[in-house]
Amino acid sequence: MIPPAKGRLDGLDLARYFAFVGMVIVNFRVVMSDGDGSCLLSQLTGALEGRAAATFVVIAGIGLGLAGAKNIDQTISVTTKRAVFLLVLGLVNTLVFDADIIHYYAFYFFFGMLLLPYSNRLLVVGILLLNILFVILILTLNYDLNWNWEDYSYADFWTLSGFVRNLFFNGWHPVIPWLGFLLFGVVLSRLPLSKRPVQRNLIFAGVLAIAVAEGLSAMISPVLASIDVELAVLGSTQPVPPMPLYTLAGIGAASVIVGFCLMMAEWASKHGIVQVVVPAGRQTLSLYIAHILVGMGILEALGMLGGQSITVAVTAAVLFCVVATIYSLLWARWFRRGPLETLMRTLAG
Repeated sequence: MIPPAKGRLDGLDLARYFAFVGMVIVNFRVVMSDGDGSCLLSQLTGALEGRAAATFVVIAGIGLGLAGAKNIDQTISVTTKRAVFLLVLGLVNTLVFDADIIHYYAFYFFFGMLLLPYSNRLLVVGILLLNILFVILILTLNYDLNWNWEDYSYADFWTLSGFVRNLFFNGWHPVIPWLGFLLFGVVLSRLPLSKRPVQRNLIFAGVLAIAVAEGLSAMISPVLASIDVELAVLGSTQPVPPMPLYTLAGIGAASVIVGFCLMMAEWASKHGIVQVVVPAGRQTLSLYIAHILVGMGILEALGMLGGQSITVAVTAAVLFCVVATIYSLLWARWFRRGPLETLMRTLAG
């Protein structure tokens, strides 16, 4: 097996792996079960919605920032080509899975690379402006336009106006404000992440951010609802629509996961955990597509899409992650990167 890299990369791959597991649980829950809101397991998996995906984007931002610090011109060139690759792959995947995130990634990377030369202060200002702009958009535009919330279908996605609206405003992971997660990752990449004090501060700040977001939501939402029931959404921490308190909670969750995984990487390596999960953490693009085409394809063949209990959905997700981890271990004996990662490297550098 090709040995995993040491230090920081191990921790980031560990965080990426856990984010991937979280996304699989969320997506299997969505397609298999409506869930029982009073069930503890349903509440726990519900808490992952939007947080796991946000963590993924933050980690992508860290990777982009680290690459840019080495050679920004080369990073911009390579990222441009990879963004095109991800756009094509994501649009093809959208034909199968409406909630695809990959084509959004293409634009996160495109705009992110353009902002790489700017200071942390300006990037933080950018994150704030993205969230303010989204609030303005949701107060002035019709967020429900093109959506059928009964079956989560989106009309006119393949038209220019529908695509642009979905991409920037009312899609599953709109650039406004989701680009902010990538920018936050770039900010983190400029910190000495290998230092224990920084890792501890990430965990502490992340927990604080989650507490503040949820606390403010609990206080603000009822007040806004008493004024106008539709205004209550402005205080939401749910991912749809992604209001500022959701962004704060998502940033907090990503900070906790990244800080914890970086802190635990050495211990996890000594106990063999890193060696087991890092290969999967390095193949998340391939595994993301596999959990849709293979995982959900098998569930569909078994007639298990919809109508299942939350326990069955989570069990199926965990089983898929176990199989994916074993597959990745076997694949890593001969190849450094996953199939789609290798294809992207070949085509886009």
